[in-house]
Amino acid sequence: MKKLFITTAVAILLTVTAFAGDGGRKVTNGVTTVSYEALTRFKADFKKVKNVTWTVTANCQKATFEWDGVQMTAFYNMSGEYLGLTHNVEYTSVPANAQKEINTGYADYTTKSVIKFEYNGENTSIEPLVYFVDLKKADNEIVLKVTADEKVTFFKQVK
Repeated sequence: MKKLFITTAVAILLTVTAFAGDGGRKVTNGVTTVSYEALTRFKADFKKVKNVTWTVTANCQKATFEWDGVQMTAFYNMSGEYLGLTHNVEYTSVPANAQKEINTGYADYTTKSVIKFEYNGENTSIEPLVYFVDLKKADNEIVLKVTADEKVTFFKQVK
């Protein structure tokens, strides 16, 4: 009886260790589900949110939700580590000097949208605050990256 208990305990321990090694992701019928680690961290970080929808891609896990009437998205890596939070903001939220630079350098573009990315984690290679400004002109659409120190750089060509 004692051997059965020890064998069962060791089997459970190995199963839990293997499950936690990849953040707890599971694949069921070819569909990857959200990791236990990401779900746990999300529930701890974002209380009293509404309409949570999870999406798992090859690179990350993201939870889209409503918090105090604002649509937001929280991002987690595949191990469940928190990467950051995004939400749409008004162009006037972009730092003033960056706005001046954009208005001058991209005068013939109109602002389509602005996404604010906030990171509160321990990874120092990720900037704590970034704005992504989507600009459009005729058949051309680009995204600029604006950092907290008001540096404006080209980020991506959309079309």
